[in-house]
Amino acid sequence: MSVMRSRHPVWGRYVSHALCVLAGVVPLGGVAQALAARSFVQVPIVSDSRFAGLEWTFVRVRYNTSAMNEARFRQYWNEPWAIDAPAAEQNLSRRLARITSIKVNEPIVMTLDEERLWEYPWLYFVEPGNLELSANEVETLREFLLRGGTITFDDFHGPLEWDHFVTQISQVVPGRDIVDLEADHPIFRCFYTIDRFPQVPGLGAFFSGRTWEKGGFVPRLRAVLDDDGRPMVLINWNTDMGDGWEWSNAAEYPGYIKYTGQSYRMMINEIIYVLTH
Repeated sequence: MSVMRSRHPVWGRYVSHALCVLAGVVPLGGVAQALAARSFVQVPIVSDSRFAGLEWTFVRVRYNTSAMNEARFRQYWNEPWAIDAPAAEQNLSRRLARITSIKVNEPIVMTLDEERLWEYPWLYFVEPGNLELSANEVETLREFLLRGGTITFDDFHGPLEWDHFVTQISQVVPGRDIVDLEADHPIFRCFYTIDRFPQVPGLGAFFSGRTWEKGGFVPRLRAVLDDDGRPMVLINWNTDMGDGWEWSNAAEYPGYIKYTGQSYRMMINEIIYVLTH
């Protein structure tokens, strides 16, 4: 039996008797991005009480941007922390609510200096190849992890972005190794059975007929472990999960549907693993 270990009084409400066991694959289909409702109704596809009592919120972190990339992003796109928002988290939250009995709250955005940070045990950073942490933010994230929290980093690619990310995360968890989580790790079987970590292409790469970006040819799920061997940092490298959720309603791109399915399955596994370990 695997249960989430509460290291912080506020996070105790997330503890459940829920088992992290195999489940049948539920067809994913398309999730209408246009349904941007401000609340989430719990409508499980099947009666499934295994995760009753668990609660989860998609917490997107608004972070400072690396100076070398700031002008480029502001000229052509939104700021890196906001990539794929809000559709990505809205779609993922609805999917998790529909296929499990987990209580799924509305997605939120916060900065690392907000007091409410300590109310949530899971944080999401997108495009961390542009992340620039201040000294105070480094201390905050280190304390967050030591209290039992989990941070997921998603959608960055290639050796240059990797090296920049390592420089940043090494300040937070000095002296700890980054390890690969291979397909025999329980995270690949805790809800869906997944044979390998998927490479979900961003829509731009998909239109170019490839799944990789910036020289990031091989997708990896990597992690930083705590003293008990729990992955407290999950790293989705050389893959773009967020685009998979954001464009899950894209009927005009039928070839992209398979990547949508892969992104949902892998991320739902990651979330359920975090909540039950």
